[in-house]
Amino acid sequence: MTRQMQTWKPFGELWDLQDEINRWFYGRRGREDEVSNWAPLVDISEDNEAVHINAELPGMTQKDVKISVKDGVLTIRGEREFKEEEKKKNYYRIERSYGTFARSFTLPTQVEADKINAAMKDGVLEVTVPKKEEAKPKEIEIKVQ
Repeated sequence: MTRQMQTWKPFGELWDLQDEINRWFYGRRGREDEVSNWAPLVDISEDNEAVHINAELPGMTQKDVKISVKDGVLTIRGEREFKEEEKKKNYYRIERSYGTFARSFTLPTQVEADKINAAMKDGVLEVTVPKKEEAKPKEIEIKVQ
């Protein structure tokens, strides 16, 4: 029987225990963003015209969400409430997250923050941040001499 040496990481075990406790009581891992109870998943993409941020917000409406821009940082805030009448039910498991959230994104300097557009459809918030003209790619014609 051969034995392998393993490095003992006492603080690693402590972090694992804290993560396990947080998962049981709060439904999240301990080292994530502690500002919010939950945070919606986002996709961020870019094309020649704009930066696009799509956030998953199932069960929410546009009145539940606020978007602000300050000092080059776009912030999406909102709250998904647990319905009071549903508390009377005997729940065996609740995996969906409820409560307030805030997600912040630093915008590139080449965007027009005053022309941001947002739309909500099928539980997905679509935020479009247009680029400034000078940031858009330009084609340069090659002249034959």
